[in-house]
Amino acid sequence: MVNRRHFVVLFIFTLAAALVGYLLLRPTFNPPIRIGVLHSLSGTMAGNEHPLVDAVRLAVEEINAAGGLLGRPVEMVVADGRSDDGIFAAEAERLIASEKVSALFACWTSACRKAVKPVVEKHRHLMFYPLQYEGLEQSPVIYYTGSAPNQQIIPGTRWALDTLGKRAYLLGSDYLFPRAANFIIRDLVKANHGTVLAERYRPLGTADFSAAIAEIRVLKPDVVLNTVNGDSNTHLFRALHAADLGTIPVVSFSVAEEGLRAIGPAAFHPNHYAVWSYFQSLPGEGNRRFVAAYQQRYGANRVTNDPVEAAYVGVRLWAQAVRDAGTDAPNPVNRALLQQSMAAPSGIAAVDRGTRHLWKPVHIGKARADGQFELVWDSDISIRPDPFPDYRSQREWQRLAAEQFGAMP
Repeated sequence: MVNRRHFVVLFIFTLAAALVGYLLLRPTFNPPIRIGVLHSLSGTMAGNEHPLVDAVRLAVEEINAAGGLLGRPVEMVVADGRSDDGIFAAEAERLIASEKVSALFACWTSACRKAVKPVVEKHRHLMFYPLQYEGLEQSPVIYYTGSAPNQQIIPGTRWALDTLGKRAYLLGSDYLFPRAANFIIRDLVKANHGTVLAERYRPLGTADFSAAIAEIRVLKPDVVLNTVNGDSNTHLFRALHAADLGTIPVVSFSVAEEGLRAIGPAAFHPNHYAVWSYFQSLPGEGNRRFVAAYQQRYGANRVTNDPVEAAYVGVRLWAQAVRDAGTDAPNPVNRALLQQSMAAPSGIAAVDRGTRHLWKPVHIGKARADGQFELVWDSDISIRPDPFPDYRSQREWQRLAAEQFGAMP
């Protein structure tokens, strides 16, 4: 009887010890920090935007491999904007209000950004926009990791006028970015005693450039300044080639490595150029590591480009700010972001406190047959962002933007 009692006591003690040990040593499963990734995975912009989702995923996987943030893994909630601004706005609302994401990494076109911006501002949330754009905008809750006008449109146009000639033909897609960019370009052409021979627009996603081709043949411009966006660029450059107009220089503000590959070396003549803050072909160990990591993850045939780098940098800057803030809540992270900088593949990327844009370099590249760009000009240093070009006041730009582009999609 005594032995049995001792056995029961010993059993209970052993069970209690095991339970205490389990409670003390069991793994803790902290909930993930969720981020919204909102890009077009279908429609005319899908070819441009799918690589941005991959760039965000690469950054997230690197963060998680290093232990996550604040002891928590980062989880992507991916949504398809379907190349439709209204869907982008609705998905931004869902990601913020229902999915409870901590930050939004979103958009390519300026029309998309304009549709999502009021949603993010209404919730006083946080968004990262990875594209070069026309400027004329600031927001207390958006970080613009692409180039401002003085980091792309303005230096690229000046270089084209000085190097290729002052008789310019302006061709763009028919939405906000091309029209606002060309508003700035016209100012620069006039200031440099040049001539805008014509300014033409085609619908986003169009394959028909026959009228523009006919006009270019007649006008024979020194340079075509190209703000066509999306997969329409493939049709444009193939049409120029088919019309035997490929030798007329084209300086593009929205054609990157992925687009160059889609166009093909036969159609993208070596006398064509692009203006960005980043090219895959840039020298430097940091960029070599970035390209190697991207290709190891997605395949040796994949290419990086400026929006890919800007999307990746946005996630890494956000992660630094989360660590510094000690929380993933949007408001404290927003404040911490104003202090952030990092060694990016293109060089040092630093947040400008006054504008929430990044200091960035400027590079101009000539198309190569291998689908890369050969550097022909660069700024040598990072340029402070100026979303409102300084030859007009911010108030004057805002008035002009409201008058010229206020109702424009």
